[in-house]
Amino acid sequence: MAPPLVVVAHGSRDPRSAATVTALVDVVRAAEPALDVRTAFLDLSAPRLPDVLTALHGAGHRDVVVVPLLLGNAFHARVDLPSMVAESTARLPRLSVSVSGVLGPDPRLPALALRRLREAGARAGDPGLGVILTGAGSSHAPANAAVSTVASSWARSLGWAGVVAAFASTARPDVPAAAALLRARGARRLAVASWFLAPGRLPDRVTSLALAADPAAIVADPLGPSPELASLVLDRYAEAAMVPSSVRYA
Repeated sequence: MAPPLVVVAHGSRDPRSAATVTALVDVVRAAEPALDVRTAFLDLSAPRLPDVLTALHGAGHRDVVVVPLLLGNAFHARVDLPSMVAESTARLPRLSVSVSGVLGPDPRLPALALRRLREAGARAGDPGLGVILTGAGSSHAPANAAVSTVASSWARSLGWAGVVAAFASTARPDVPAAAALLRARGARRLAVASWFLAPGRLPDRVTSLALAADPAAIVADPLGPSPELASLVLDRYAEAAMVPSSVRYA
C-alpha cells in the first residue's frame, strides 16, 4: 500500500483559507481515489499536523508523506515544518515521515496565476495595462526572487505596459510602490495577479491597496482549487515517496 499523503497548509484565522485548502484536497482525492489523503495545518487552523500524524500512527501507519502547500522555500518550509515533524517523530515510535519539496518553482504555478488573471478580465497584448504580481513577501530573498522571476517573464512575453512583483509584507516593493512604477512606464490601468493559494488577510490587504491606487483595477482570485495544483501535489508526493508511477497508488 502506498503511504498516506498529508497535505499541510500554513493555516489562517480566516475561514475562507481553510475552506479553500479543503476544496483543493478534495480535488487531489478525486484525482487519486485509492490514495489516503489527509488535510493538516501548521498553525491557526485545525487539524494541526501533529494531531494528524498521531492519528495515522494510531491507525497503524508507519510511513507517511507530507506535502507542504507552500509556494516557496521560506521560513515555514525551512524551519517550522521540519521542526514540527521532528517533534512528532520523536514521540511516535517507528513513524517515518518523508517531507516533499514545496510547490514551486513549477511551470504550472505561473500558468495557473495567469489563467486566474485572464478569468478576471485581463488580456494579453494590452499596452495600457500594468500588472502587479502579488505575493506574501518573505525575509528569505530567494522566495521573493521566485515571484520576481515570474513577473519578469510575463513582462517580456505578454505585451503589457509592464509587470512588477509586489509583496504584502516584509519585502519590497509594496503594492502602492509597484503601482507608481507601472504608471511611470505608461500604464493607464492596473491589474493584480495573485501568488497566493487562498483568500485571507494578506490577499485582502493587496486588494484594498490596489483599489486605492486604481478603483477600476482588475483583481484576480488566488490560485485556489484546481487540477493543476492537484497534479502538482501528487507529483511532489511521488517524488518524496519514491514510488514508481505504475504502482504509485496500488
